[in-house]
Amino acid sequence: MKRVWRIASWTGLALVLLAGYAVYRTVWGKPFTINVLANRQALEYLMRSPETFTAVGIMDGSIFDHHSGKLAPYTVAQRDADYAQFARFLKEVREFDRARLDRQDQITYDILVDQYQTALSFQRFDWLAPDGLYAINPMFGVETQLPAFMETTHVVSNDKTARNYVARLEAMGGKLDQATAEMQRQARLGVILPPALLERSQLVIRETVAAQPADNALLTTFVARMDRVKSLDAARRQELAQQAAAAVRTSVYPAYARMSAALEALRPQAAGQAAGVGRLPDGAAYYAAALRQMTTTDYTPEQVHALGLGEVKRITQEMDTLLKAQGMTQGSVGERMTALRKDPRFLYPNDDAGRQQMLARYQQLLDQMSARLPEYFRTVPKTRLMVERMPIAQEKGSSGAYYQGAAMDGSRPGIFFANLRDLNETPKWAMNTLAYHEGVPGHHLQISTALGLKGLPLIRQQTLYTAYAEGWALYAEAFAAEIGIYKDDPLGDLGRLQLELLRAARLVVDTGLHAQGWSREQAIDYMVGTTGMAEADVTSEVERYMSDPGQACAYKVGELKILELRRKAQAALGPQFNLKDFHAVVLENGGVPLTLLEQLVDEWIARVKSSGAP
Repeated sequence: MKRVWRIASWTGLALVLLAGYAVYRTVWGKPFTINVLANRQALEYLMRSPETFTAVGIMDGSIFDHHSGKLAPYTVAQRDADYAQFARFLKEVREFDRARLDRQDQITYDILVDQYQTALSFQRFDWLAPDGLYAINPMFGVETQLPAFMETTHVVSNDKTARNYVARLEAMGGKLDQATAEMQRQARLGVILPPALLERSQLVIRETVAAQPADNALLTTFVARMDRVKSLDAARRQELAQQAAAAVRTSVYPAYARMSAALEALRPQAAGQAAGVGRLPDGAAYYAAALRQMTTTDYTPEQVHALGLGEVKRITQEMDTLLKAQGMTQGSVGERMTALRKDPRFLYPNDDAGRQQMLARYQQLLDQMSARLPEYFRTVPKTRLMVERMPIAQEKGSSGAYYQGAAMDGSRPGIFFANLRDLNETPKWAMNTLAYHEGVPGHHLQISTALGLKGLPLIRQQTLYTAYAEGWALYAEAFAAEIGIYKDDPLGDLGRLQLELLRAARLVVDTGLHAQGWSREQAIDYMVGTTGMAEADVTSEVERYMSDPGQACAYKVGELKILELRRKAQAALGPQFNLKDFHAVVLENGGVPLTLLEQLVDEWIARVKSSGAP
């Protein structure tokens, strides 16, 4: 899932535009509230991040649009300005007396403090890139994310947004060069990509620029979107297409060539670099901070590693029982799952016709699950979740699928992006779980619910906490089994368990790489042997953990906490327990840290007990 900030309403935006950023005590004569402060801070942050503002999707092409032709700088100066902004925001929040706030405002207060304190905790690591660990990397680097943003997020709806698309293409070269310069700065401080990430970054670059400029997806997707804009006549579309092609040729491609040359120059220094962050300056402290941020717990790497080993053992035993029931008794669970994955009966043809079949099947799975949501949830998404192929330039460096939330103004629907690079990597029995995790009742349900919350500030509607969001999505996978989806589909249930086993193995591998000195090859061998997944899939997974330490641990930690809280509520409430209401407590307070989620569930239990009703 991709994480972005989203604007709550036109009202909040108008407040900022009309009242200005210097409002601290009153707004239009009314007492200044923490909600007003939270919205003002969020919008002030967005004004410095044009790409994130576009991802919001409510102002592009309007008279208020002063951002959709710009790209945020990718510099240390911008990063340090962010730190300064967060420090100022934190000071503003602490001017409130928390004890005098009502409960919802206290939650907002706690989230704001947590967000800013967590962000500032990384300030000590001066070698960090502006947006994370490595300036250039094949999963989350500018060289990968920026083209995907242009192709899927920048909406072309009128002449202004089309002009601004061209302007952004013209600015891409400068931003790519800034990322290259940042990579070189990191190298001088001893932070260099491990060889595998360097090589895969080169592969991403080569594939991004493989086509002639006129055939690049940056141009072809732009032309396709312009064709759907009735206000653009043929002559204007051709003019803009020619300008875009020139920008790709003169700005984008040369910058990628310079980036590739800079990467190649670092190859000798990359040789022998360990896979984990323990090798970096103060790397152990960095990993501990990343683990705290991603899991919203104080678990040590050793605790997470042990938790993973325990979950691997439990899930493996469940899978062994299911496999034996299917007559598959020989070999380890991993070996039997490998054989099952390669069985041609469960594979789509690895061609364009097969890709269309897979996309259609994903859409069918999501539509069927969407029809069942009202049985278990008080709030369900109002719009249909759509399925599309992942941008080809992203496929080599990405996992099986991801979710992109809808634009607030309806100009872009929620989309389930499927990775179709090699259909042999995704057997039919593995598709359900991907659909339920990224779509419904996973990310699409959770994010749509948050965006529809009333009376809460913008930050409460965001997917800020990985452990909460990914924990919910993993809970959603298990919930699908609970409601009988796999009653007559034991292979589909094996697919679910295999992905759960993957998330448990992530706890072992992530901590192994970054805290115990595991090599990339050791991590790959462990995951292939444990899960039976395709080596190509596992390799992408391991390299993802190398790129984003701690993130992969959030899934299982979050899921286990939600399951623990549900069992706690069921035990405490007995016949008073209501599943819809439990789901409402989890989803209808917005994204929160796991510690705060436990407080909210405890408070709900106490209310039900005291009132005698949900």
